[in-house]
Amino acid sequence: MGFARACSVALVGVEGVVVEVQADLEPGVAAFALVGLPDKSLVESRDRVRAAVVNSGAQWPQKKLTVGLSPASVPKSGSGFDLAVAIAVLGASERIDPRAMADLVLIGELGLDGRVRPVRGVLPAVLAAAEAGYRQVVVPEQTAGEASLVPGVSVLGVRSLRQLIAVLSNEPVPQEEPAPEGRPDPMLAGLMLPGAGVGTGLAPSAAEGPDLADVAGQGAARTALEVAAAGGHHLLLHGPPGAGKTMLAERLPGVLPPLTRQESLEVTAVHSVAGILPPGQPLVRTPPYCAPHHSATMQSLVGGGNGLPRPGAVSLAHRGVLFLDETPEFSGKALDALRQPLESGHVVVARSAGVVRLPARFLMVLAANPCPCGRHTLHGAGCECPPSVIRRYQARLSGPLLDRVDLRVQVEPVNRGDLLGQGGRGESTAAVALRVREARERAAARLRDTPWTVNSEVPGQELRTRWLVAPGALAAAERDLERGLLTARGLDRVLRVAWTIADLGGRDRPQAYDVDLALELRTGVSRGAPMAAAGGVL
Repeated sequence: MGFARACSVALVGVEGVVVEVQADLEPGVAAFALVGLPDKSLVESRDRVRAAVVNSGAQWPQKKLTVGLSPASVPKSGSGFDLAVAIAVLGASERIDPRAMADLVLIGELGLDGRVRPVRGVLPAVLAAAEAGYRQVVVPEQTAGEASLVPGVSVLGVRSLRQLIAVLSNEPVPQEEPAPEGRPDPMLAGLMLPGAGVGTGLAPSAAEGPDLADVAGQGAARTALEVAAAGGHHLLLHGPPGAGKTMLAERLPGVLPPLTRQESLEVTAVHSVAGILPPGQPLVRTPPYCAPHHSATMQSLVGGGNGLPRPGAVSLAHRGVLFLDETPEFSGKALDALRQPLESGHVVVARSAGVVRLPARFLMVLAANPCPCGRHTLHGAGCECPPSVIRRYQARLSGPLLDRVDLRVQVEPVNRGDLLGQGGRGESTAAVALRVREARERAAARLRDTPWTVNSEVPGQELRTRWLVAPGALAAAERDLERGLLTARGLDRVLRVAWTIADLGGRDRPQAYDVDLALELRTGVSRGAPMAAAGGVL
């Protein structure tokens, strides 16, 4: 009778649970039983592991073999357990000393020829192993860079099962032939899922991406874009087609500051699990940009799928920008499902297979036309939409959703002078990004000893009691609250925007001008605080 154990990690969303893989050999008819709540892909590992062990030059035990995955109550899916199962079996058959793998966490899929294939979700799996106290992990060679991002963990990247057996047995390590130069490596096929990255992308840096100076005119919209980036405020761009709404949204990621180390790890973990992490780029350093089509379902936005839920668009846009173009064309259920992650910064998806908590702290940009044809607000453009159709079209954006949007800007058609360059070029992305970075530094200094980092995260109670605005600055906002033009949540959001405007202007606290401009950005009604022109200072 032989017994051995190894460890691997089961992913539930983007969180990992260390799983002990136990192999037990007993006299009897040769059989292989796998227990512990495995899914279909994991059940098939019995055939993969047997073929990989034999083709690696090791002997398969001709006894009754039982492999248990503990804790048995945790659902386990995917092929990342293959390596741990193979090593546990070899330990039970005494091909490998069980003590050599006592403190190892093994993650990887096995091919029938014994090669170790990379799997998705290596970073969150190694993070879970590190939090559980493990300091040595074995992963496929192609994902060793991703696993090395976790501090305090020793990473061994292997190309085949033969190499790992040799390392654990203190034998000479055989050399494996790499993929021919100039040809794609078939081992990378499992890292990126076909179609999983549609509508998503990693935004380039400010120097490489589209420049904000390309946007003609639109001084009010540019001001709102700068305020949104500086304070993390959600933005609605409302206007006719061709005015520049999409251009503005595409340039917003370049204005945002680079991700911190912790934020990069969070974003990389989500993209790794979703299968859209580009090979050779183990760490995401720029804010992601996600722009799903308006036909997207509620599950594709907030997360879902068969079995355990997978990250949706709100999680793929974590710490970045979620752009919903033609917002009224989205399903009403899909839009209303965004209300909870907008408030909490995460989404909880419950399915029969389990409950998953996914990160979803994103900056949302909505773009909407005034009517189905888009010409309602244009004089002499010939809009033929009946008033009832226009009302129904605009009512697709529910009040509770709009109440969570801090900035609402009317994007007017570009005039001839701005379009032909007679009005001068606007500020570049780099210039605006510098001001945004300075404003965020001021906010971070003020919020140093709090759990918040940007103004949009600060609760209204704190803004009303701990950080007070200048005397009399809230007069206009208080009048709107009494008249019912502002809700209590709306007043809190006006305060947050006012603090962001003050940070951009270098002021210690919001003045009446800052609050009036925040009200104007929220309601679209002029309050005597004119919008800063493009290139101006707030």
